[in-house]
Amino acid sequence: MHDLLKAMEAGGVVVYPTETLYAVGCDATNEAACWKVAEIKARSEKKPLPLIIGGVGMLGLVTDESSEVLHSLVSSFWPGPLSILVKALPTLPDLLSDDDGYVSVRWSGHPFAAELSKRLRKPIVATSANVSGKSPVALPADLDPVLLEKAEAVYLDPPWPKGGNPSTVVRVLGLSRLEILREGAVTLKKLCDKGFSVTLFNA
Repeated sequence: MHDLLKAMEAGGVVVYPTETLYAVGCDATNEAACWKVAEIKARSEKKPLPLIIGGVGMLGLVTDESSEVLHSLVSSFWPGPLSILVKALPTLPDLLSDDDGYVSVRWSGHPFAAELSKRLRKPIVATSANVSGKSPVALPADLDPVLLEKAEAVYLDPPWPKGGNPSTVVRVLGLSRLEILREGAVTLKKLCDKGFSVTLFNA
């Protein structure tokens, strides 16, 4: 972990496991590092980079937003693979938020990923460790060697990601209403079972 922390503190890019898939990331408050992540992935600047944090107490580093439904979502599904769109702090790099100023964030359920953010004391970028257009991966052997060469530090030890679906991405519409922008590891049924009224994006 020391090598990854040192790399991120110096503005570098790292590859690390999350609860679902391997991720490529950086210190989310470092604009140049965020651009480097996008460049390594050949990712469009129009696609905001998602974030992870190491605990609920770190949410204030990402947003000033606070609501009953947000707190209910957080207490029901974090730590875990539920990414929530929140209004980004104006101090965060533009590459992290959409045209309306919203950024995707989750408290990762992977112990290493969460601890990495916690020790850095900052949110970290967590976008899948693959070149855009190629499949995301959950096993070290499947990681793109070219991507690994471009990263300043890599963590390949267990526990490895579980694989399967990526995190589910939701937007709070108000009261207990949610919109699913991407259904993933947290299913629509699981959200409904917790009492949320859910619609699918563009459904």
